[in-house]
Amino acid sequence: MSTGVIGRRMKMEAFVKAIPELPKSLGGSAEDAHRAAVAITTTDLVSKEAALQVTIGGKQVHIGGMCKGSGMIHPNMATMLGVVTCDADVEPEVWRGMLRRACDASFNAITVDGDTSTNDTVIGLASGKSGAPLITDEASADASTLEAALTALLQGLAKSIAWDGEGATCLMEIEVTGAADDADARTVAKSVAGSSLAKSAIFGHDPNWGRIAAAAGYSGVQFDQNDLAVRLGSMQLMEAGQPLAFDAKAASTYLKETCAKHGTVNIFVSVGKGSGKGMAWGCDLSYDYVKINAEYTT
Repeated sequence: MSTGVIGRRMKMEAFVKAIPELPKSLGGSAEDAHRAAVAITTTDLVSKEAALQVTIGGKQVHIGGMCKGSGMIHPNMATMLGVVTCDADVEPEVWRGMLRRACDASFNAITVDGDTSTNDTVIGLASGKSGAPLITDEASADASTLEAALTALLQGLAKSIAWDGEGATCLMEIEVTGAADDADARTVAKSVAGSSLAKSAIFGHDPNWGRIAAAAGYSGVQFDQNDLAVRLGSMQLMEAGQPLAFDAKAASTYLKETCAKHGTVNIFVSVGKGSGKGMAWGCDLSYDYVKINAEYTT
């Protein structure tokens, strides 16, 4: 699996020669899975893999996944590849619906640089070998359990892509509440996560709430500006559409210390009193991102 460089044809001669040798290195151990996750990386600094298990019908069901991606990351999906394997017994159409919704809440909710891709794929495989009851109804309790596990797994993988964004020094997690519905909330969250100005401010440890508010405003979601509130970590920067007095030095220190350990910068935005809520993830925009992409093929 490879995303490659746009417009560059792969040198198939070398690949064709290697294909007969590949089955010899296959295996079912954790080490084999890790080698596969490493093999698909490109500009990634780390491999990305995760697994979990849940109980369905008294049987243990296992879900595992790996993905790659670091730059040119923006919904829908991105320059990324993902593979999920599961031993649940589930009807294909039900499984497809679960995978589609889980991708919307994960890989379609991350951004690194605002560039979408010509090559992105998530493959979901369900073998049915767990011995758990067949899932035929997506509204059933068993289906809900499986979908929640799948969504959690994909969100973990998606966040690892944003965390490992090219040149990034932190993961940005944006949580939006008060929207008319979840789709609107997620749209606002994606807008903030994708703002080059907000991302640059985070890199510079500048608690510039105006850039966050502006990104929420131009998201295309309709809301009353007098309902807008912005919080950075534990510090409220804006409430009821008005800026608040806050300790700028403490806010900057929060960003500096979080970025120093490549941690997570939490941004909370409220746009009203609706029940809609949603999340998106991104990363800061650093000098290194420009350097990596300016010299990508040279």
